[in-house]
Amino acid sequence: MSAIVLMLVGLGGLALGFIFYSKFIAEKIYQLDPDFRTPAHEFEDGVDYVPTNKFVLWGHHFTSVAGAAPIVGPAVAVIWGWGPAFVWVILGTIFFAGVHDFGAIWASARNKAKSMGSLTGDVVSARARSIFMIVIFLVLLMVNAVFAVVIAGLLTTYPSAVLPVWGIILVALLIGQLIYRQKMNLVAVSIFGVVALYALIFIGPSVPLEMPAEVGFLSGTATWIIILFAYAFIASMLPVWVLLQPRDYINGIQLFIGLGVMYLAVLLLNPSMVAPMVNESVPEGTPSMIPLLFVTIACGAISGFHGLVSSGTTSKQLNKETDARFVGYFGAVGEGTLALAAIIAATAGFATLAEWESLYASFGAGGVGAFVEGGAYIISGGLGLSQEVSATLLAVMACLFAGTTMDTGVRLQRYIFQEWGQIYGIDWMKKNIPATVLAVAACMLLAFGAGGPDGDGGMLIWPLFGTTNQLLAGLTLLVITVMLVRLGRPMLFTLVPLVFLLVMTISALLVQLVDFYNDGAWFLLFLDVVVLVAAILVALECTSTLMRLRRESKTQES
Repeated sequence: MSAIVLMLVGLGGLALGFIFYSKFIAEKIYQLDPDFRTPAHEFEDGVDYVPTNKFVLWGHHFTSVAGAAPIVGPAVAVIWGWGPAFVWVILGTIFFAGVHDFGAIWASARNKAKSMGSLTGDVVSARARSIFMIVIFLVLLMVNAVFAVVIAGLLTTYPSAVLPVWGIILVALLIGQLIYRQKMNLVAVSIFGVVALYALIFIGPSVPLEMPAEVGFLSGTATWIIILFAYAFIASMLPVWVLLQPRDYINGIQLFIGLGVMYLAVLLLNPSMVAPMVNESVPEGTPSMIPLLFVTIACGAISGFHGLVSSGTTSKQLNKETDARFVGYFGAVGEGTLALAAIIAATAGFATLAEWESLYASFGAGGVGAFVEGGAYIISGGLGLSQEVSATLLAVMACLFAGTTMDTGVRLQRYIFQEWGQIYGIDWMKKNIPATVLAVAACMLLAFGAGGPDGDGGMLIWPLFGTTNQLLAGLTLLVITVMLVRLGRPMLFTLVPLVFLLVMTISALLVQLVDFYNDGAWFLLFLDVVVLVAAILVALECTSTLMRLRRESKTQES
């Protein structure tokens, strides 16, 4: 089958979802009010609360949520065949992710930009808030520690990507000054930023920068990890308009250009889907597709991490409530297009089925490597660029999005520590610097405490990321659903995704529990039990809260 067919059907479905379904949700379910005074205006401080142009805010939101996960998940899940991965990404984006991300921004903005963790205590119960905060902390810990490993690995494997990855930070700092201090035209600044970024990408292969294999007592990869956390510490402390917003905005434009290049190459090369639509001869040891597909592809279909970004940073920058549709739902659509590109690259970016099968010889194979190499094969063949430049372009894309997710993740983890300081009356923890130190220290402790001198400790608990992340999405949908019930609005459009996610998450946790026990992975077994108990408590909390609201509604009617 031609990859062009898959591309056109996928992109067409996502476009229709945004045009029609998001409009229905905005007008009939969330009922956005253009005159509502958003927290960005109510609490404007020039640091975290900054009224922002919706296109700039979309860039921040989209690139913060579109990290390495929408590449890794689909590129791993195609081991079951490209068909199931494709269906889950497209339908999940339209009916799950868009509603979830959009709803999280709306719910937070309607409640003084409170985070989902804090909001859960107000909307559901203190017990649910405690569960939520634990799950949030685990997800952020995994994202920050693992993405540092992913970026460090890409910088080590592709030294041609080092210059553009770090050079874009200087470009973003300049763009922030031009937009907010010099008040320059956004279009002109955007063109400058994009030209500068792609100039760096094309120069990169001519100026490869390799980290020495050993730096003192650390490996080169571990050194990159330390540098990345130092950067994330500084970036998370700066006012959002200085670095976070402009970096994310340019990255958002860069991703769509990169995806445009990828999809144009597909049109010109017309590669075939060499992988099977449904793989009936999966390698030994591959788990059951159901329920594991729905947690292997989290980001790219629906992801709880998006709710953290939506309520943690995006809602604090929302200029008008009506912007939430474009920023939230279209942000999810953008990530869906990235996941679709990952599926095509990982299944059509190979010359033969045998070549594909040799890479996918075991579950967990593929990932970022399959996306970069498969995508480079398509771009090189379709557009005539060299394999090295094509690989550099995709490696930079992956690095930049993992990086923007990482620095936003550290900022969000700082918020978590500050909220704990608020809840438990710990005054010093409410301050930015101590809270940020705790956030980075927790990530470093996992990275080097569990992973040793290589700093890859985050990979130890990564197998539980999908289930923990989907549980988080379920909690966010619970908050949104309860708000809708209290407002007397239809709840079916959030309740169905909520129930589906809880069923699949609990099922996946049970499957993984057996696997961890058989493998003797006792630490993962312990964490699995913790997340499983949390999932069950969430399911019970959902049921009791919604039943209580239903009883209250009947009492009021009578």
